[in-house]
Amino acid sequence: MARKSLSLSAVLAFSFSLLLFPRPIIGGGHDYRDALRKSILFFEGQRSGRLPPDQRVKWRRDSALHDGSTAGVDLTGGYYDAGDNVKFGFPMAFTTTLLAWSIIDFGRNMGPELKNAVKAVKWSTDYLLKATAKPGVVYVQVGDAYSDHSCWERPEDMDTLRSVYKIDNAHPGSDVAGETAAALAAASIVFRSRDPVYSSLLLNRAVRVFNYADKHRGAYSSSLHPAVCPFYCDVNGYQDELLWGAAWLHRASRKRVYREYIVKNEVILRAGDTINEFGWDNKHAGINVLISKEVLMGKADYFESFKQNADGFICSLLPGISHPQVQYSPGGLIFKAGGSNMQHVTSLSFLLLAYSNYLSHANKVVPCGERSASPALLKLLAKRQVDYILGDNPLGMSYMVGYGARFPQRIHHRGSSLPSVEAHPAPIRCKEGSRYYLSPNPNPNLLVGAVVGGPNVSDAFPDSRPYFQESEPTTYINAPLVGLLAFFSAHP
Repeated sequence: MARKSLSLSAVLAFSFSLLLFPRPIIGGGHDYRDALRKSILFFEGQRSGRLPPDQRVKWRRDSALHDGSTAGVDLTGGYYDAGDNVKFGFPMAFTTTLLAWSIIDFGRNMGPELKNAVKAVKWSTDYLLKATAKPGVVYVQVGDAYSDHSCWERPEDMDTLRSVYKIDNAHPGSDVAGETAAALAAASIVFRSRDPVYSSLLLNRAVRVFNYADKHRGAYSSSLHPAVCPFYCDVNGYQDELLWGAAWLHRASRKRVYREYIVKNEVILRAGDTINEFGWDNKHAGINVLISKEVLMGKADYFESFKQNADGFICSLLPGISHPQVQYSPGGLIFKAGGSNMQHVTSLSFLLLAYSNYLSHANKVVPCGERSASPALLKLLAKRQVDYILGDNPLGMSYMVGYGARFPQRIHHRGSSLPSVEAHPAPIRCKEGSRYYLSPNPNPNLLVGAVVGGPNVSDAFPDSRPYFQESEPTTYINAPLVGLLAFFSAHP
């Protein structure tokens, strides 16, 4: 009886939140299956290297086929992280981890799109295996960001510097190495039954990369500051990535050594810090939710403090509970300070949904002072964010390119905004692209499935390339959205 009343209070709380954030009236709901297909298709538009015969985004062509050659290694492949042509290893690894987690928790809901989601993971892990082939070395970036950002070029025409940056024993980077280990370990779970040999390769490499990250501690934004800052500078420190890597290695290997590492290092590596942050820079909320699953399954009392942190994270997101780091726009969108707000929306919503499932299996709720949050409430909150992205917002527009009747037309993305190679076979050099960048015309190539940085805290959106924080898509916005859309396509 007590549990039923707790759930009722949660539903009442949610009703209150709907009064705060009224939903625009729409007809027929959303086609989550279509949005799922498009959210995965987006990754094909971000591919670097030699494109495969089954490439579906036809306006893209091969690009960056000599990456790594200046360092005597093959670093072709992988993803461009956003609207530019640099390959940044830190956000690429985080993208991979979240794509893998989406498949692990929600793959059963993906239907025919599961195979495409798995391909999206493998496109990245094939690259990460190349980047970690040498023991004690991780190649973490290809391309000089300053050179790249001074041009507006298609990746197929790229003639900017393809400088190669690495971390090693003398130049540590526990943050990017820890995230890379997490990505390889999470992906090993995805391939465990599909390709056991590949899965073992991924897990063994994850172990080696994690050991390097832990033994040679330091931030890559110190070792490689001129190259990675201010682009993907790790403001938060490397400690969370070590715990995150250990958590995924524990999940993938079930080895006691990683459980002991997590328990031993919980305080030293500050597991309880900034518990309502989650993204390419800060893994704290993700660590606590991931580890809490074992507590909720009744198998890991020694991780209880992580569950308490996860509960605190959930409470900080509830509408109507004031929290200085989490706001909601008048239209109901989660808003956090910093660029590209949709990355926070999709990552935090993914954790809401994942934790909701873990709570459901354990028949538990989250206590939040005088109120409580049921699994049903967490799902509703996550769904509200997804629906906002897809068009239930004050502007009545989808923030996913190619979904719905109205969506961003002028996204901050070189390949999308410049004529395709098919339409314009001659190269478009560095400064020749500026007129396309500044043009008021819609982009000629639809980057279907791309979700942009999104509106500001007042729900306003300038559909304009120069406003990159609002109009630029990124792989790490889409990766957690894949899991969310999979779930809601099966449970609309």
